[in-house]
Amino acid sequence: MYFSRIVDRELDELCSESAAVAIEGPRAVGKTETALRRAASVHRLDDETRLDVIRADPERLTSGEPPVLIDEWQRLPASWDVVRRAVDADPRTLRFLLTGSAAPADLPTHSGAGRIVTVRMRPMSLAERGVSTPTVSLGNLLSGTRPLIEGACPLGLADYTAEITGSGFPAFRGRSGRVVRAYLDSYIDRITEHHVHEFGRTVRNRAALRRWMSAYAAASSTAATFETIRDAAAPGEADKPNKATTIVYRAALEGLWLIEDVPAWLPTRNHLRRLAAAPVHQLADPALAARLLEATAQTLLDGADNGPAVARDGSLLGALFQSLVTQSVRVYAQANEAKVFHLRTQGGEHEVDLIVQGVDGRIVALEVKLAANVTDHDIRHLRWLAERIGPELVDSAVITTGPEAYRRRDGIAVIPAALLAD
Repeated sequence: MYFSRIVDRELDELCSESAAVAIEGPRAVGKTETALRRAASVHRLDDETRLDVIRADPERLTSGEPPVLIDEWQRLPASWDVVRRAVDADPRTLRFLLTGSAAPADLPTHSGAGRIVTVRMRPMSLAERGVSTPTVSLGNLLSGTRPLIEGACPLGLADYTAEITGSGFPAFRGRSGRVVRAYLDSYIDRITEHHVHEFGRTVRNRAALRRWMSAYAAASSTAATFETIRDAAAPGEADKPNKATTIVYRAALEGLWLIEDVPAWLPTRNHLRRLAAAPVHQLADPALAARLLEATAQTLLDGADNGPAVARDGSLLGALFQSLVTQSVRVYAQANEAKVFHLRTQGGEHEVDLIVQGVDGRIVALEVKLAANVTDHDIRHLRWLAERIGPELVDSAVITTGPEAYRRRDGIAVIPAALLAD
């Protein structure tokens, strides 16, 4: 069964006017199935026999009825240049689709600028999972029209917790908790035992990598320093991994599209000053973080704080709910050609969980609250931001676990997470 994805519409538009489109994202996110719906022929480079043939004669990649899908292109980095040269010869019609689950270490930059369009694909957002019928569009919020906010949401806290641990990877959907945990364990094992070593990255101590991943998961939705994460990965140990080693860990996981930090919003055209530049940490799917921390839906609801000790405001469940919302908002933002940031002053006096900046510079600010009700205290940072940047901020909202979407008297929207879409 194919799950319709929001990125499908972006791909339809790009494929209508591009000669080559590359779909990038973590393994099991659905790239191949999505590309197959548009391809007429396929070269599967994860097939060792086929890879040996193509390696001997890379120009074979241009054979076959177009559009030609080159699946897992990073297993033969030379394929990128083969496609680039072929596109130079005929840049007008769609000829190639490429899918990639890693960025090869020996290919530091994609040389296909102006020839190969890249598209990021992420795990399924809440809207794509079909858990509710969305009633609020991020695109409408970005429009500056102050749209009507309404709709009832059937999900409660336990349902969102189940979505956190249930994963947005399509192959895991609809399976029991035990089966999903088994899949996630296998997924993490393959990362540490195999995938980080495939493309020129060497990690000698795989157990240490696993501990670092768990510490990074514990830092989800925080701006903890990488020194803090390193210390949490090996508490009390004299032989902690050095900074150079942890940089390799981070680069390897970023190269596999498994780490996607939220960058700080550092505007230059308004009066905001003394903003912190540190990113907020997020894994590609909060279910990976939960599994690395050995947290289940029940332990999260019980308030357990599993895993390495990393300071955070609030509970682990609150941090992973913010991860879930962030992952979904990124999908919706991409559909609107928008970017996602966070905002925090250097002293921590003010912070806004998500800043969505549209292609025209318009700003929507989002606070994420693991609560059904919203108080004046919950929206104080949104009010502060509105006072500082004025009309540049076209809308503000608090994303909640509550039952109903509405606008407060002060104009700030309250939106249950499952009612938001692109």
